Amino acid sequence: MTVREDRIAMAEVSGELTLDVMFEWLEKMPIPEGIRVEIVGGNIYMSPQRDTHWEIIRRVVRALEDKFGMQKSPEGYGQHQDVEFVAEVISKGTAANDYGPKKAAYALAEVPVYVIADPHQGRCHVYTHPKGDDYATETKVAFGDDMDLTGTVVGLTLSTADFPRD
Repeated sequence: MTVREDRIAMAEVSGELTLDVMFEWLEKMPIPEGIRVEIVGGNIYMSPQRDTHWEIIRRVVRALEDKFGMQKSPEGYGQHQDVEFVAEVISKGTAANDYGPKKAAYALAEVPVYVIADPHQGRCHVYTHPKGDDYATETKVAFGDDMDLTGTVVGLTLSTADFPRD
């Protein structure tokens, strides 16, 4: 039994609801294709991903793959200590999570770059220089303009020319 499996078993016996337990439940659930599931502040959120979201996500992932390639741990997960960049495409129903508790959590975890692509506003918000539970710097980039991340750990310029709006 791995340490993770042992913690899950202990939490299930004690009735303690931990992130590991919640993730274990989610891994066993039949989540319909196209539904995004996330845990924020101890709550589980399920929201459909519209074509607009998938298109923006694909464009960001392709740019990252072109620059860095993609590697995962043997279990198929990255390590939380290695997270240097997070990009979110918001939905109207969960936007408060992205701009609120998730932004605070990423800043506390000292994630150097947090980007929110907001197809409703037609712009990206680039947060850098984490300080406590917030970021010291916010840069707004209109869809259509280049997002210059060359001065960050990401080290690339991301075109938003083809980012669709909702």
